[in-house]
Amino acid sequence: MKILLTGGTGYIGSAVLDRLTSAGHEVTAVVRSDESRATVEEAGATGLVGDLFDSAWLREQLATHDAGIHTAAGSDADDQALNTSVVDAALAAFGGTSNPFVLTGGVWTYGSGEDLSEDREPNPVPLTAWRVPLEQKLLGSDVRATVVQPAVVYGHGAGIPAMLAGQKSLPGTGDQHWTTVHVDDLADLYVSALESPGGQTYLAAAGDNPTVRELGEAIGPDVTAQGDQATLDALGPFGEALLLDQQASGAKARTDLGWSPSRPALVDLLREGYPADR
Repeated sequence: MKILLTGGTGYIGSAVLDRLTSAGHEVTAVVRSDESRATVEEAGATGLVGDLFDSAWLREQLATHDAGIHTAAGSDADDQALNTSVVDAALAAFGGTSNPFVLTGGVWTYGSGEDLSEDREPNPVPLTAWRVPLEQKLLGSDVRATVVQPAVVYGHGAGIPAMLAGQKSLPGTGDQHWTTVHVDDLADLYVSALESPGGQTYLAAAGDNPTVRELGEAIGPDVTAQGDQATLDALGPFGEALLLDQQASGAKARTDLGWSPSRPALVDLLREGYPADR
């Protein structure tokens, strides 16, 4: 399958690129610079320098591919505009076809909950509230679309947990759970999502839901809780997301797509110093 991928040099996208090429797919990775083009070509893709904010240009590129996967992210200020441009391009290029398109969402659109699932009413924090109508627009269209909603992504010494590993204080009281997924397990789900019939959302949660206190204990004995207000004062809307108390199993992805996450748990990796090779 000839697949157009965005975000191929990013944390999630680079893992997805590796899985796609390993599965024998032909990948075009949209990048922003010649340097990034060299990076994705070393990973086995064809690099294409372009502007994801140019929806008409992206539509033309998608129209020459069999599928699309969007993992690119902008800054907090322009992420909504970036994703809107990409979704509009997918609607124009793939509408009325059988070509699959996979959009990246996020678990923070559900708010706090002890057993989050895809049929739960959205309750997003302000940081991600814009995602809900955009995802609904895509899923309600005639595009064979799937939304993958990652939990807190970890692995290979990167992601949000990398921000914690070197700290002596952690967000909130420590009582909140974080639902988690290893980046390599997540990449497996993106590849499987290409086979989805469309119109579906999948929570990418491996079923491991440690408390922030447990993460702190894994990092070391001197790590303390920062407290909710101090977290909000320091991190603003991002801090509000980190204070969510979330647990999820990812059962729908397991049942529908045969997804079987198997990588080490976040707590175990933090105990080992959060190594870059795992």
